[in-house]
This record gives sequence, C-alpha cells and structure tokens, in this order.
Amino acid sequence: MTTTSAPFSNHPLVLVDGSSYLYRAFHGLPPLTNTKGAPTGAIYGVLRMLKKLVAQYQPTHMAVIFDAKGKTFRNDLYAQYKANRPPMPDDLRSQIEPLHALIRAIGLPLVEVSGVEADDVMGTLALMASQQGWTTVISTGDKDLAQVVNEHVTLVNTMSDTRLDPAGVVEKFGVRPNQIIDYLALIGDTSDNIPGVPKVGPKTAAKWLAEYGSIDELLVHANDIKGKIGENLRASLDQIPLSRALTTIKTDVPLDFGWAQLQLQSPQVDTIGQLYQELEFKNPNEWNSLSTEQTKTVASVIEASASVLSPVTPVTYETIVSEEALQRWLAILEAADYFSFDTETTSLNYMTASIVGLSFCVEAGIAAYIPLAHDEASPQLPRDQVLLRFKPLLENAAKAKLGQNLKYDKNVLANHGIELKGIVYDTMLESYVLDSTERHNMDSLAKKHLGIDTIHFEDIAGKGAKQLTFNQISIAKAAPYAAEDADITLRLHQHFWPKLAQEPSLRKVFEEIEMPLLPILSKIERTGVLVDAAMLGEQSQQLAQRLTELESQAWSVAGETFNVGSPKQLQTILYDKLGIPVLQKTPTGQPSTAESVLSDLAERYELPKVILEYRSLSKLKSTYTDRLPEQICAYTGRVHTSYHQAVAATGRLSSSDPNLQNIPVRTEEGRRIRQAFVAPAGAKILAADYSQIELRIMAHLSSDKGLLQAFASGSDVHSATAAEVFAVPLEQVTKDQRRSAKAINFGLIYGMSAFGLAKQLSIGRNEAQAYVDLYFRRYPGVKEYMESTRAFARQQGYVETLLGRRLYVPDINARNAQMRQYAERTAINAPMQGTAADIIKLAMIRIDQWLQTAQIGCRMIMQVHDELVFEVQEADVEIAKREIPVHMASVINMAVPLEVAVGVGDNWNEAH
Repeated sequence: MTTTSAPFSNHPLVLVDGSSYLYRAFHGLPPLTNTKGAPTGAIYGVLRMLKKLVAQYQPTHMAVIFDAKGKTFRNDLYAQYKANRPPMPDDLRSQIEPLHALIRAIGLPLVEVSGVEADDVMGTLALMASQQGWTTVISTGDKDLAQVVNEHVTLVNTMSDTRLDPAGVVEKFGVRPNQIIDYLALIGDTSDNIPGVPKVGPKTAAKWLAEYGSIDELLVHANDIKGKIGENLRASLDQIPLSRALTTIKTDVPLDFGWAQLQLQSPQVDTIGQLYQELEFKNPNEWNSLSTEQTKTVASVIEASASVLSPVTPVTYETIVSEEALQRWLAILEAADYFSFDTETTSLNYMTASIVGLSFCVEAGIAAYIPLAHDEASPQLPRDQVLLRFKPLLENAAKAKLGQNLKYDKNVLANHGIELKGIVYDTMLESYVLDSTERHNMDSLAKKHLGIDTIHFEDIAGKGAKQLTFNQISIAKAAPYAAEDADITLRLHQHFWPKLAQEPSLRKVFEEIEMPLLPILSKIERTGVLVDAAMLGEQSQQLAQRLTELESQAWSVAGETFNVGSPKQLQTILYDKLGIPVLQKTPTGQPSTAESVLSDLAERYELPKVILEYRSLSKLKSTYTDRLPEQICAYTGRVHTSYHQAVAATGRLSSSDPNLQNIPVRTEEGRRIRQAFVAPAGAKILAADYSQIELRIMAHLSSDKGLLQAFASGSDVHSATAAEVFAVPLEQVTKDQRRSAKAINFGLIYGMSAFGLAKQLSIGRNEAQAYVDLYFRRYPGVKEYMESTRAFARQQGYVETLLGRRLYVPDINARNAQMRQYAERTAINAPMQGTAADIIKLAMIRIDQWLQTAQIGCRMIMQVHDELVFEVQEADVEIAKREIPVHMASVINMAVPLEVAVGVGDNWNEAH
C-alpha cells in the first residue's frame, strides 16, 4: 500500500461494528413495528447510535462494517465455532436489508468482506491507520477488539458512553491490550463456543498474565500451578493454541477498496425519504448536515485515496529443486551484504534434529526454500551435497547472517558438521532488547509490527497427537511457510534495527551482551552435563517410600483415607471435617488449598505441614529424579538443557527441558539431586557464585554511605545492617537480629511491604513497620533511591540497568492500585536484578574468551542464577579456581567490589 498524507488526519477514522450495533439495538430496545406489522426497532436503534457517533466525532472517513454471510476461516479452524448460537430471529433478519439500504443512502460507507468477521476488517483498517500515525475510533461492545487498542486506537461504546484506551483496557480487564488474546484464550467464550481452560475466569487469567506475562511463559511454568486449576491448565495444553487462534483478530485482510471509498458522501435525500416513509420514521431531513465539511473532497484526499487497501506486500517465493537455481541463489547470497535464513527440521530437540530444508531471503518479499529431506517422492536436491556447498558460506565469519532464534539453527547445523559463524543479527533478540515485556516469537512480532498474519506451523502440520513433523509435510505446503519465515525475519530486522540504532545504550546491550552470548550458550547446551542415572533411580525409590509414609501420616491425621494429591478432597478434609479456619478463598469462592495458604496453616496445624512436604517431594520426584534419566541424550550420555535469552523481562536467562534453575539448594532433597550432577573421570566440578550481588548493586545504585561502609568493612553485611538498625555493637548482634536484618535487606530489594516482613519474621505489623522505618533512617540513600526510581518509572515508563538495558513497567501509572503497586515493586527491583543478569552474561563472555586462549581443560556446563558451573580437568583445577573468580569480579566497576565464592568437588553439590 502506498503511504501518503492522512486523508483523515484532522478527524478520526471511525469504524463501526455494525453487527454489534444491530444485535444490541434489537435486544436492548423495546420492540417497534410499523402499521403493517413489520419490525423496525433494530433499524431505529442503529440509526440513533450512528447519528450520535457522527455528531460526536464528525469524521470525514468512516466505515460501518457487518459480518458477511457464510462461514469464515475460524469455522475451518474449528467446526464447532459459534455452534451454540441460536439462529438469527426472523424479526431481526427482516430488518437487515432496509438497514443496509438506509446506511448507504445516508452516505455512510458500508463494508462486508467474505471469509472473515467484522472484527477482522476493523482490526486491519485500524492497524493500517495506526502505521501511518492516524487516530482511529472503533465503536463496538465486543471485548475481543480490546486487543487492537493502542496509542492511536480507542474503543467507544455508545450504549454506555465508555471509552477504552490502553489504560482503560488494563482497568477493565486487568491485562494490557497485547495480553487480551491470551486472556481470552484462557477464559474462553461461551457465546462463540471457544474453549477456555476449565474453571479459569477473568481474575485467574489476569493474575497468571500479570505473573508470567504471556501464555507462552505460563505454559513453560504449567507444572508450577497448583491444585485443580493447575490440572485443568495442563489438561488444556493441546487446546490452548486453537483457542488463541480463534480469539486472534486478523489484521492483514486483503481489501479491494481505497481510502476514497471510506469517505462520507452526500445523503441521497429522495431515497432516505422513501425508506423513512416505508418504515414510518419521522424527520428524514435529520441527515442533511452530512453534506457539510464532512463530505467535501480536496485534491490531497483524492490523491491519498487512490491506492487499494492491501496490507500484504507482493511476494515471490521460489522452491529450489534444480542445480541451476541453487547456483543462482548461492551467487545472490554471496553478493549480499547480509542475508536472513532459517532451517526446517525434524524436531525441536536440537541434539537430535536433522535438517529437512533451508530458506533464504536477501530482499523483502523475495525468498527461496530448498527442500532437502521431505518424505515425498518429488524431486529434491541431495541434502549432503547441498549442505557441503553451503558450508563455506555458513562458516564464513565475515559474511553477516540474520535469523530468528539463530541459536537453535546453529545447534542443528552442528549436527551436520557445520559451525555457523557470522551471526550478527537475531530478530528475537532485537525485539527483546527493545522491549522485554513483549512476546518475541515470529508470528507475534509479524502481527504486531508488520501487520502480517503469518502461516502458522499448525496450519500446515495440524495439531495434537496427529501433528506432522516437517519432513512429513508436502513440499507444496512447506515451501511458502519456510520461505515466509526467512522473508518475515528480514522485514522484522529492517523494522527493528533503525529503532535500536537510535538508542546507543540499547544497541550496546544488543551488540556487546546478547549477540556475543548466543554462541556461548550454544556451546554450553551442546556440551551438556553428566548425570548419574543410577543415583537418581535410588533417590526416586527413596522419595517414593517417603511419599508413602507421608500419605499414611496424612490419612492418620485426617482420620480417613483420601487422595492426598486432590485439592478438592483436601479442601473437604481441612475445612469441613477438621474445621480449620479459612484464610483465603479461590476466585470461585471455595476455600483455598494453595501453597501460600497451607504455609500459614502449617504453623498451627499438622495436616497442612504434611501436605506441603508431600507436594514438594512429589514435584522433585516427577520433575527430576524420575525425569532426568529419561532426558539423557543417547548420543552423548549427557543431559542438554535449553537456555532462553528472550523470556525473563529482567534480562535473566531461563532454562527448560530440564529446568536446571529450579533445583532447590536449601533442602536436603534438592542437594541430593545436585549430587547426581557429576564430573567425568579425571575431572572435577567447579562452581563460581557471585556473593550477595543484588545487595552490592543496591549499595552502588543508592550510594548510601552506611550501606557502602557495611560492604567496605569486609564484615558480614547482614550483621552490619543489624548493628545499624538495632544500634548495638557489631559483636553483640544476635542471631535473631541478623535474621531480621537479612529479611529487611533482601525484602527491600523485592519491594517487600511491612506486612510481608511481619509475615516472614512472625512478628506484628507495627513492629515490622518500625524495623523498616529504622532501616530507612539508618540508610536514607536507599529510601531516596527507591523514591527517585519510582518517579523516573512513572515519568518514562521504564527503568534501566547499569549497562543500559531498558526494563518497561507499563502498569506504573495504572488506575488499579494493585497493578500499580506491583509495577512499583518491579521498578525498584528490576535495575538490580537486570544489572545482575547483565553482569553474569558479561562474565560468561569474558571467561569464554579466556578459555579460548588459556588452553586448559575447562568448559562451562551450566549457568544457574548468579552461578557458573564448570567441568575442569584435575590438572587444571588450581588455575581455573584462581582465574575464573578474577574474571567474574572484574567485568564491571562499581562502588562496591564484586565477590565470587568458588567451590570444587566431584559433583555439583560438593562444589556449591
């Protein structure tokens, strides 16, 4: 589409959900008929709402959009879509044709597009207007459209006179506009027959999205959700993608009209008079005012309106199956300054996946796919020969490469003996550095930033247990999907890079932290870690025995047998039979058996304490002692996790399959699991851990003299804090005073309130508040830092780490007090946690550089929070033990020096 000056720049583009208007008028207003008995109430109601809307906004351009007859693409996705809806009443159906005729006669553009819904057309028009900086008002009562709200798009409801801007969406739904799709997918929609997660209502969905940010991240932590609701979530894993697809409004609907066709026209006075007479409405001249400025056409409007509204750039995707085409594309790639590429593979497991095909792009809209190992008998070039031809290009460090999540592609190429070099741009990381609070998968990025609804993998592979692997997909379906991946990646880079280039601090984070870390994480992943399967098997047996004992103990306390793992049965035992007081209820009004509630009850009652231990051990058994042996790679004999750079909003790494960062270190059972992470013969495990890094960062950021002195003295910082707060000599600090000081030190980092501190220390709230007040009197710089950080976040909408990483807090000015307070706590903590994340990433880069030149038998095998774990040959342990903490401590200069604790042992637990 040609972008020119806005044809409605001085007036908003007004989009009317005609279908919504029609139903609301029919059901919301008293029935009305003419003397012939023909129903006219819905027509009358719609006209009243349209007149009010036009008078209020005086648009020059507008569209009244109705659902077209027939099925839509959503019916193809899900045959039961809207299956529960009753047929349209005859009294309503008979009013549609005269209503449409009247709307056209009035001079209001009317739009119907087959195969999609009115929402999709409105979403497409709104996005296109937004991309040119134009304001759009969408008049609807449909909550689904909240997902398209942004700084340029507002929803209005003429029936209730309410407006929804981004802050209003948060106020009404408890989630941001970019979370509405996930919100709707979780709660479902009975009117549209969209399945949600059973028993998940608006409050639970908003709570989960506030905690995890997106469904993608929620599903990563699905096993952490307790109780029946967690069971429901896990049981819905296969269905959630479908629900999300059904609730997602398309914003790339091809439209065969231009802006000129959305311009208001002069009313057709004779036609309006005739229709008003038939309907027996009064005052047919009420629309004559539309013939004023709103319908005037100027040359700039005509010029701007000349193009057809088509958000889809023409594409040319080539399938390469001949030697001639292969040579031509190799020459194109060699000549390009950089190119985007993607691998299509047999599996998401990077250690076992093999390449099915390659796609490339050097210019937006022009891409190619090379099928190499599809099962079908169609002609394909030999995979080994093609990869051999591409090997010099892919291994050329001077040839810049671009991709989306290239760490995966690098790992898979390694399976074929190719070491990918020249990784300069990764669109997932570009998006992450620009705004870590968003979703960074390609489909989401394309929809949000390019207005393109991409071909989803499920579209060509199917869903659930019958989903095809890529080699099973026909080349005819696979080629457009694969070529589009490379094309969209290039377009996203062209969208993101100018934004990064304009922000020197963000560009530095991208170029000096995230991109250099990518190949290092790949190396760690492929190295893996050795685990003792036999030891884990013994631990599983012991845990099973202990779980049986706890089950019997729970039955004894309850006085009857019951399913210890059932929240519903536990609820009955705790509250109905034993009469234990209800501390908290679920959103549905049932007494809660959540872990936080049981923890409070466990201080006074035996059964909650038993259940907590049962749940903890059961999770360890299912997640680690049972599962880890199954995750040992047959080729390497090791466990290979996946590290994620673009998940945690603060910049921290996360890991999955297995999640190595959730193994407890403070419990005996957790430490025993760490004992199973062992060194091979002739080597040791070395663990290097930053000591109290976030407290040290707090001291630096706040420049508080007392806190700086506490670290400078070399004494225990918690004892030093206790001495200050309780005004006693350092040597007279008691264990309880040190414990209280530690709780305050760490609690303030995470924005803990006096209420939270009271709960943690088992003291009264007034006493806890007195501790906090005293702490701030002793460390006024800390309080000043916290207040100035809140103020900065309110003004800018983000905070920053020491190295310039930007951390957005979109709810910092929310009208909802709970959301605002959570955002304030995040704003205080994020610079510390984010700086700690940056520091350990820099340490990994620095140590990797050192290892490449040190020529010693040492390799990095894990990163867990503030800890790096290495596998070191016994002969090189001393040099590694000496040099690694030096490199870790020197990656950044702060007012408080970093300290690194180092341990060595035959297993991870011994080294920690």
